[in-house]
Amino acid sequence: LTGSATGPLFLVFTGGSGNLFDVDTLTLESSTTGGTALSDKVHVFYYPWYGSPQVSGGWRHWPQGGHTPPDDIGADFYPALGAYDSGDFAGTVSQHMKWIKQSGAGVLVLSWWGRGSYEDNLARGIMDAAAKEGLKVAWHLEPYSGRTAASTVDDIRYINQTYGSHPAFRNAFYVFESLRITDWSALSQVNQSNVVLAQTTDTTKIANFNGMYTYDAIAGATAPGWQQAADYARQRGLVWAPSVGPGYIDDRAVPGNTTPTLSRDNGATYDKEWSNALQTKPTWVSITSFNEWHEGSVIEPAVARTGYQSYEGAYGRTGASAQTAYLDRTAYWVGQFTASG
Repeated sequence: LTGSATGPLFLVFTGGSGNLFDVDTLTLESSTTGGTALSDKVHVFYYPWYGSPQVSGGWRHWPQGGHTPPDDIGADFYPALGAYDSGDFAGTVSQHMKWIKQSGAGVLVLSWWGRGSYEDNLARGIMDAAAKEGLKVAWHLEPYSGRTAASTVDDIRYINQTYGSHPAFRNAFYVFESLRITDWSALSQVNQSNVVLAQTTDTTKIANFNGMYTYDAIAGATAPGWQQAADYARQRGLVWAPSVGPGYIDDRAVPGNTTPTLSRDNGATYDKEWSNALQTKPTWVSITSFNEWHEGSVIEPAVARTGYQSYEGAYGRTGASAQTAYLDRTAYWVGQFTASG
């Protein structure tokens, strides 16, 4: 068994469904992606909404659920970088882009909350950091107050005009909670020169869209309606971009919530969701998420810390090696997707 020249070596479980493994299926890999090429068909949802007093003058998002950062945050996992600021381009964001590159995902999908929003104001700095690592930036159009089909068209035009010349720009737009609006006919003004995706598997709800994605990090474990949506998209030349995630838990961010928890099962959940996605022969695969810490769907490195969950044991890894377990497993699945043609 040999490993690459960089990074510590670790065992990765590649056989079985997640809990039991045959010793013959163990392979030795490096904690870096080695020669894994970036895939422009793998997109990862990225959240630039965090803030700290040192950079932004106050905490943003980390206090969700009534918590008091930096030690006490609204998340069930704790980031390896601590309670960071999304405007820390030289430190936090630069490291994020390196980690995304390590995962093999070639496109990050930026959570965007309207013109002049906190996230919009950080977009260019994030794109600059992405470009340095050879990454592209697509757009997650969020349901800000007053969003309409017409305002979404204006948003797409604004983003194209403002950021379209940037080397990291990707003219792909994921419309979150698209079912909130029933008439999307206004999209006919922009859907010829952009890829605009609806968040649904209901093929009766995608008129004027260029395809579908799911986002839901829980549903990927059972993939309801995925094959039918995939077949429909394939037959009509539309994009099918199912979303996969490692798990879901929002107990600390939303106290008293009724949303079910989806256990990571030491990586078996992520493997199952990737397998479900690839069986549908998708156009793209979208990952929920790089850093939606409130919902515990993150693949960004997390540290073991009292009071929080951790990645300890994921794919048989422990200690510092476990922190990047989901980045490296993403690289494995990117390779599988690429090899599948």
